[in-house]
Amino acid sequence: MADLATLGAAARASLAELLERAEAADGHPALPEPQRLAVTHPDHAEGTRLVTACRPDGAPAGCALVSPARDGSAVLHVVVDPTARDRGEDVAAELVRRALREEPAGRPLHLWVVRAGPQDDTRAAALGFTPERDLLQMRVPLPLPASVVAATRPVTTRPFVPGRDERAWVATNNRAFADHPEQGGWTIAQLRERMAAEWVDLEGFLVADDPDGPGLVGSCWTKVHRDRSPVLGEIYVIAVDPNHHGQGWGRSLTVAGLESLARRGVRHGMLYTDADNAAAVALYRSLGFVVDHVDRSYRRDPERSATS
Repeated sequence: MADLATLGAAARASLAELLERAEAADGHPALPEPQRLAVTHPDHAEGTRLVTACRPDGAPAGCALVSPARDGSAVLHVVVDPTARDRGEDVAAELVRRALREEPAGRPLHLWVVRAGPQDDTRAAALGFTPERDLLQMRVPLPLPASVVAATRPVTTRPFVPGRDERAWVATNNRAFADHPEQGGWTIAQLRERMAAEWVDLEGFLVADDPDGPGLVGSCWTKVHRDRSPVLGEIYVIAVDPNHHGQGWGRSLTVAGLESLARRGVRHGMLYTDADNAAAVALYRSLGFVVDHVDRSYRRDPERSATS
């Protein structure tokens, strides 16, 4: 298994082309943003390892990335070239098997599958994985109906100010997501790195100041996917300080973010939420969101790995 951080420029470019082919065929990102950055930027690849399968011409037919998680486990993502899928080759299963053979024993492994269905459950079970977590992608038409906006507590927001708001945003985000496997534990350096991305538009990075003291009530950071058809406006990160939970600010900030997207000409809102977060799912349904698809995480524990 190769160290992704030491991969040469030509090999890295080939992997980026593989991701683009998969995304064009599937209509959705081939990898989550942190893993995509690990492929395209060596300085984001520390700790990430790579397994590849090649086509007869030497180009990658698929890849598997194993990334470290905050809790000491590892996360596995697999991307397969559309032409390999068309030939009926089970490249994904072989990449997972190779990753399992080379994965150090002693830590759980989480396999993520986008738009998961029953066939993915069957394949995962054959490889020793069990379903663990469902992530819903939900969508809503924009602009929101006036009745939805009128039923929402008003909130005053402003654009994030670089050089002033980093510390308050990180503190609020990390309190709000203290137990979340991906969204918690941000640092100011990580926030600044993410804000350097080409897609970032401060008009869509909204914060709400705490009227009773320093800090933030919460924030709503939006991301416009202009390379998608239809163009999607994502509620990228939304957080309410735990001191203000139960007061309706989550709905207020969500609506503020969606209205910001609509003002910028976006006609389809989108977000991700855990299927078992009943309160969040109910909130988003009350705003008109419906489930578009499910991304699923499958887990393989060390004890199972050792005996299979």
